[in-house]
Amino acid sequence: MHQPIDLEALCHERGLRITDQRRVIAKVLSESTDHPDVEKLHDRATAIDPGISIATVYRTVRLFEEAGILDRHDFGDGRARYEAAPEAHHDHMIDVETGAVIEFVDPELEALQRQIAEKLGFRLVDHRMELFGVRIDREDGEVRK
Repeated sequence: MHQPIDLEALCHERGLRITDQRRVIAKVLSESTDHPDVEKLHDRATAIDPGISIATVYRTVRLFEEAGILDRHDFGDGRARYEAAPEAHHDHMIDVETGAVIEFVDPELEALQRQIAEKLGFRLVDHRMELFGVRIDREDGEVRK
């Protein structure tokens, strides 16, 4: 489901100054198919440019988040995790045993959320859904078929 997003181009569109180190961090984020935390971003960025400090990664992530080109998530593992702000909305299912994150879209669920908002007297302008679960085939240590 992950669609690559060119964060460097988004930086230019938003008027952000793009240094060489920010360019590397943007590239790493754009190419990520997972939802890395700052430490993983730092590891991946320093593989390209060993001079990038973890402080630079933290500052850049904060800058990108404030510019609306990066989304921060808390998937219950105590670490902020990041993804390029998607053009199309999606939700997340988090496997609490492995930490795997599955992106999904469910039109019925989206319609129900709008209906609930309207029933409560609101027009839904944004939302975020993160579901946490244990795979049925691994529950209680048994493999079910």
